[in-house]
Amino acid sequence: MPNNQALISIVLPVFNEEAGINNTIEILEKFIKYQAEQYELIFVDDGSKDKSIELINKAQNKYSNIKVIEFSRNFGHQLAITAGIRYANGDAVVVMDADLQDPPSVIPNMIQKWRAGYDVVYGKRLVREGETLFKKITAKTFYRVMHRISNIDIPLDTGDFRLMDRKVVNTLSKLKEPEPFVRGLVSWVGFKQTSVQYERQERLAGETKYPLSKMTRLASDGLTSFSDVPLKLINYVGAISIIIGLLYGFIMMFNQFTTVIFATSALFVLSGMIMLGMGIIGNYLFRTFDASKHRPQYVIANSYGFQSHRKNIKTLKQNKG
Repeated sequence: MPNNQALISIVLPVFNEEAGINNTIEILEKFIKYQAEQYELIFVDDGSKDKSIELINKAQNKYSNIKVIEFSRNFGHQLAITAGIRYANGDAVVVMDADLQDPPSVIPNMIQKWRAGYDVVYGKRLVREGETLFKKITAKTFYRVMHRISNIDIPLDTGDFRLMDRKVVNTLSKLKEPEPFVRGLVSWVGFKQTSVQYERQERLAGETKYPLSKMTRLASDGLTSFSDVPLKLINYVGAISIIIGLLYGFIMMFNQFTTVIFATSALFVLSGMIMLGMGIIGNYLFRTFDASKHRPQYVIANSYGFQSHRKNIKTLKQNKG
């Protein structure tokens, strides 16, 4: 059972957040000041091109609980989360975005559930403020499709905002997938899980770091990691192709003109089906090929604050008492 002197790690992936990172740090530090638990803030800079890392390092001189991981280049949001939880020392680890669309005020509710015996407490979004209608529709559609076709139970309307117990973090840290889909992996490892509901806020500064291209890639990673349904769909595509071929042969016996039109349309349809099938198979093959290279998932250029922090964890907890 977690005690009142628990250490909570907050992992925050950062990519070009110069416009709002100082505000994020001040809000989090103000929040931490009034909490019963000890906190460490782990910022993982995912190859930012702006002054994000400079501002975080500057804030570290003011706040001793700030830790920094700096990637050598942009490796992606999911790998930034992965690195952060591996470096976290907390009895529990909270993952949240650095734009604070997921508000810190939800964390005490997560901790309450954790103290009640839950190992994972994920945030379930009731509303998504400040996002376009297109993004809301596509996100809602993706979560429901993923929930229906995946071979694990991935909760609806949940992102990466969640609290995880130390044993869950230790288990996740052992996984070595080149393109991890973290929220799927958290469901995959199991343990006792529950949710807290909240309203996602509008971004205070800057712009989203998840354009359509990255959203599409994340969706693809999720589908190919936790479902074989896309592969099975190729069988249905093949059956449809056979039906079209038979229909083409039947029409050709009766009307030459119609046959030309139908043949042209069928050619495009069949070509598209073949390309779609090859693309689906290619995605699965690439994940296998990528894993076979055994490259490190990411490269860390610098890290700050971790060594001294490890030495002082017991002191922090004793002082709290």
